[in-house]
Amino acid sequence: MCDVTALLSAIHGGDRKAAEKLLPAVYDELRKLAAHRMAQERPGQTLDATALVHEAYLRLVKIPNSEQWDGRGHFFAAAAEAMRRILVEKARQKQSLKRGGLRQRVFVEDVAGPDEDSRLLALDDALTRLAAEDHLAAEVVKMHHFCGLGHETVAESLGLTVNQVRQRWTYAKAWLARDLKR
Repeated sequence: MCDVTALLSAIHGGDRKAAEKLLPAVYDELRKLAAHRMAQERPGQTLDATALVHEAYLRLVKIPNSEQWDGRGHFFAAAAEAMRRILVEKARQKQSLKRGGLRQRVFVEDVAGPDEDSRLLALDDALTRLAAEDHLAAEVVKMHHFCGLGHETVAESLGLTVNQVRQRWTYAKAWLARDLKR
């Protein structure tokens, strides 16, 4: 497997062949992250892990100055944000009146369970509020929740220690739990 950081540096230097090598180099890892995230979704989703990876990758390469990622960690942080936005957009589309948002699919085993789309939208709103108060805590949540990254990978991506990531994660969980109960 090619070194993603080296590929990103080569792309930043204008190497078009490196740009062609980027997707194959990150595809398997992005696919695993997306599969982890989609495993947390309800059955019957119209979006699967492969579609989520493809959509996220297309968004990543369309970002202005996308060739200026600082390295592997920055790239995967951007991928986590892209996946989050895609899932939130899908949830909003499902709830819109134009797309029959008032109708709900009900599974027999989930009759008493909360609506996943509503929870995702509430989490997105709460993350926006958390980011205004503590940007790093919000980034930790995005990378943990939407990409399923571990403390070590998040620490590397954000330039923090593992202990700092654990502290932000603990703080963010408590903050979100309190905020979502309102």
